[in-house]
Amino acid sequence: MSRKTIAAAISIVSNSILVVLKLAVGFLSGSVSIIAEGIHSANDLIAALIAFLSVRISEKPPDEQHPYGHGKAESISAAAEALLIVGAAVWIVIEAFQRLRKPEPVEHLSVGVVVMGISVVINILVSRYLFRVAREEDSPALEADAHHLATDVYTSMGVVAGLIVTGLTGWHILDPLMAIAVAMLILRIGLGLTMKSLHHLMDAQLPTAEVSRIEDILKGETRIHSWHNLRTRKSGSTRHIDLHIVFRNDATLLEAHQVADELEKRIAAEMAPAHVVIHVDPYDPSKEQTNPAEVPRQGKMKP
Repeated sequence: MSRKTIAAAISIVSNSILVVLKLAVGFLSGSVSIIAEGIHSANDLIAALIAFLSVRISEKPPDEQHPYGHGKAESISAAAEALLIVGAAVWIVIEAFQRLRKPEPVEHLSVGVVVMGISVVINILVSRYLFRVAREEDSPALEADAHHLATDVYTSMGVVAGLIVTGLTGWHILDPLMAIAVAMLILRIGLGLTMKSLHHLMDAQLPTAEVSRIEDILKGETRIHSWHNLRTRKSGSTRHIDLHIVFRNDATLLEAHQVADELEKRIAAEMAPAHVVIHVDPYDPSKEQTNPAEVPRQGKMKP
């Protein structure tokens, strides 16, 4: 298995353990906040399974039906995980409000505190690992999964605090209130991930810093006259880049092809993993005046 697949598998194992522990202790103690955390971890488990499958799919090579590869599977996975987070938050709020109307005592508080403490430690270790792999492998699916677990760290700490205060004061209403606070944090992160995943699915341009790296390579190439129509997008971890380069009319077809081929390889190496396509244009003085909207994608003229 690849590094991304192994990371997704580790997330599945850790979430499976936490779901069993949290739900068992939650129903034993009657704590709605622990049950909410159990549902949150069950949500994380589903997300981890989705991430695992999407990573396996995204690693498939291009085929006849998918000539650009299968990278979008990771963006779809991230969107699905984000929607799961939002759904879990809504469910927790509904359950917590029902408990607010009829507060019930929480039992076995010490067991609940221990289990939530174990959850915090496990999720800190696994989320940090996932964030590192997601960053190094540029994986949207693993990044979304890491956010799931990072959220679980903060919410678990909040639940622990609520259980301790409840045990000291006997204010059982704190349990559903803490569950609502957990849900609000989950909802905020879920909405943020939804917007980010939709950004990728809509083929948004690469970040400005990455586009600048491409333009720096083009600016340093003295054998071309200019460039235009620079377009970029991302599919999974693979960047797709296409543009037009302009040659002076005394350049031969062989020279233009060689330069274009070299530029494709240099840009692909700089932005790896990347697929680069360059179209060669002859110099046309009548097209010197460009549309202002095209200026950000237009290379400066060589002296």
